Amino acid sequence: MTIAQRISPYIPYLRRYARALTGSQKSGDAYVAAAIESLLADPSSFDTELKPKVALYKVLTKIWRSLRVNRQKSEGVSFDHSIDSKLDIITPPARQAFLLLSIEDFSNQEAAAVLEVSEKELDTLMAQAGREIAEQIATTVLIIEDEPIIAMDVEHIVRSLGHDVAGIARTHNEAVSLARRGGIGLVLADIQLADGSSGINAVNEILQNIELPVIFITAYPERLLTGERPEPTFLITKPFQPETVKAVISQALFFESAAHTVTRKSA
Repeated sequence: MTIAQRISPYIPYLRRYARALTGSQKSGDAYVAAAIESLLADPSSFDTELKPKVALYKVLTKIWRSLRVNRQKSEGVSFDHSIDSKLDIITPPARQAFLLLSIEDFSNQEAAAVLEVSEKELDTLMAQAGREIAEQIATTVLIIEDEPIIAMDVEHIVRSLGHDVAGIARTHNEAVSLARRGGIGLVLADIQLADGSSGINAVNEILQNIELPVIFITAYPERLLTGERPEPTFLITKPFQPETVKAVISQALFFESAAHTVTRKSA
């Protein structure tokens, strides 16, 4: 199979990524064209040890990095989509990591290969993206978790990103009571609570009065991933890695905020 045949299925996704990375379709397409031309001129630049999609994105990354301006935070760039414009709050290297993991659905190992960094360095870039997102979309988080040590860990993670914590609820009633005080912008919820009550029921009651993103952190993902009803967009399985929680918090706030911007503009 030729290189062209191997990369062909991934060109539309590469165009999406390049558009989000550069801020415009025209500029993104120019980078994609340059990547393809580079492969035609030097087929050895295609890393056959990697999956074709990973190798293709790696080629584009090398071209992107060849221009110094692409390693700096943009000023005066006119993004052509409201969601893309929100990416401009993230400095380019962190933006690359955020896009590869959040939109392009690469694994940590694959994203690290694309960027030619270690997975630890990738975590650092994602943490940077999270902090930069929080600078623009800082919020107050309600934590629904009955295990004290886990609740403390989650609280530390939330605060490390620059967000506030409204409180920690151990039961359904505590969660609803804290939510009624107002001012929360995100819920992090376990599904099995201290008194035998359900975090799912607590969240559903909260969502009757307010629209906001919810992240479930649970040791029982099968209770949510049944295929029989709408499933949560954001789900973390226990035991979790702190960097995973940071990444999902940033994704939830970023994409929920972007979606609301689109809705308001189209209304």
